[in-house]
Amino acid sequence: MTTADLILTHARVLTMDPDRPRAEAVAIAGDRILAVDSAAEIAALAGPATRIIDAGGRTLLPGFFESHLHVGLGGADLTHLHIGHLHGAEAVGAAFRDFAAANPDAALLMAQEAHYGILDRPATRHDLDAMIADRPIAMMSPDLHTVWANTAALRVTGLLHGARMPHGHEVVMGEDGLATGELREFEAFGPLIAHAGEGRINLGIATGEEPDPRPGQAERDADKALLLKGMQHCAGHGVTSLVNMDGNRYTLELLAELRAEDRLPLRVKVPFHFKPHMALDALDRASAMAAEFDDDWISSGFVKMFMDGVIDSRTAYLLQDYPDQPGHRAEPLFPPARFDQIAIEIDRRGLQIAVHAIGDGAVRVVIDGYLAARRANGPRDSRHRIEHIELIDPADVPRLAELGITASLQPPHAPGAMDFPAEPTLSRIGAARWPDAYRCRSLAEAGAAIAFSSDWPVADVSVLRGIAAALTRPPYDGARDERLGLAEVLHAYTAGGAKAAHRDHVTGTLRPGLAADLVLLGGDIETAEPARIADLGIALTICGGRIIHDATSPVGSPPPARH
Repeated sequence: MTTADLILTHARVLTMDPDRPRAEAVAIAGDRILAVDSAAEIAALAGPATRIIDAGGRTLLPGFFESHLHVGLGGADLTHLHIGHLHGAEAVGAAFRDFAAANPDAALLMAQEAHYGILDRPATRHDLDAMIADRPIAMMSPDLHTVWANTAALRVTGLLHGARMPHGHEVVMGEDGLATGELREFEAFGPLIAHAGEGRINLGIATGEEPDPRPGQAERDADKALLLKGMQHCAGHGVTSLVNMDGNRYTLELLAELRAEDRLPLRVKVPFHFKPHMALDALDRASAMAAEFDDDWISSGFVKMFMDGVIDSRTAYLLQDYPDQPGHRAEPLFPPARFDQIAIEIDRRGLQIAVHAIGDGAVRVVIDGYLAARRANGPRDSRHRIEHIELIDPADVPRLAELGITASLQPPHAPGAMDFPAEPTLSRIGAARWPDAYRCRSLAEAGAAIAFSSDWPVADVSVLRGIAAALTRPPYDGARDERLGLAEVLHAYTAGGAKAAHRDHVTGTLRPGLAADLVLLGGDIETAEPARIADLGIALTICGGRIIHDATSPVGSPPPARH
């Protein structure tokens, strides 16, 4: 009989395994789950060297599967100024000046979480100049799709007089012939990110290309530090697997280096990012990444695209006019016929597709493209995904289940659910369309596969806060209650995420033979008040049989992983 290395006992085990949904204890041998059973049965697997942890009735779950985030950007975000709790130019300016004093050598002072109404009017470079004029400063919107920069930042990056941008990316110009300071989408503010020394880690989402020239070891070490910082932060929130929704081959190489150094704490999946200007043969790179990186810890195998922007900046593509801007619907970043062609080719290669689509027009284009791929190539277990789906036409709701499309949703994003204010988003959507916004239960009841995530650093990566947001979000006037129950929410953060990422043969449920990826909460989630779930905290995070976060140790300093 195999002896357990680690036993967690007297727990309220929620396995996410329909054949055995509940248990009292879990035994781990090496990096795998040895057994899931009653406390008495598991006790028989203990040997002289077995470590036994008494959970004391706390909830034990599969390690959280973060289905959509940006871990390198998140690692960088942890070093930036955070102003989401502030309002008004005076408060923001004071925060910037304090941050500047504490960071005298920073090339760019970047503030995060600058909601669109933070200054009560559209921000300009002049507003930021009044805060700090002699150093480059900028502030990023919570959705990571808009940056506002001061004149010094625009000048040092060559954007003050404008710049030619790809479709959908814009340096907004003023009547004086100079940039207003508003930079829309990644390529527009990419020069600022590069000036801050974070350009390489942003390349995947900004351009989809590789660093050129090839980074030296010092640069690689700096970028690995950002990835590791982000992963350690995730581990502290119970995350054991993540889908990094940006990246390139360079990202995969950095992760492989961390593994070779015994420093990779989590399982990571990385896409090839396909941009509108790319030719179809660029997908050769996606196929090569999928072939070379495909194991239980580091994998690729999917292509990420953006179909539109975001509602707050009116760059999300809608089927109807924006109610506060008649005649404007935005445009899809990929014309429908072109997207059909791309989806057919990606699907033909056996790769998965994940597309950012927020507006109902963008969602329809993506669904139509997936249908075109199925018609051209035949049905298969593709598990193609749509990321966000903040607005969907009722006619399109049942189509996800019909085509096997995963709805990859973010509970913290719904206005009023967590940190995002109701405005200006709800006004941009318009009250008549609120019943079609952030439809979670509707999609689930129609049979769509559901995966939950944070989109960190767009929203707090805390899964417990995300669970609370999913359970407590308010319904909008005239709209149905779109909340799911606790069991469904937990499934979407564990088994649902693993299945959506084609990782359900590795993790996502607690059953013998699967990876020993577990999270022990600080209490019983089933008896906790939904609004207080975040207060439970994370007691232990275990990935591959190793404790990578212990509440009695600093969250940011898990022990090195061993693979």
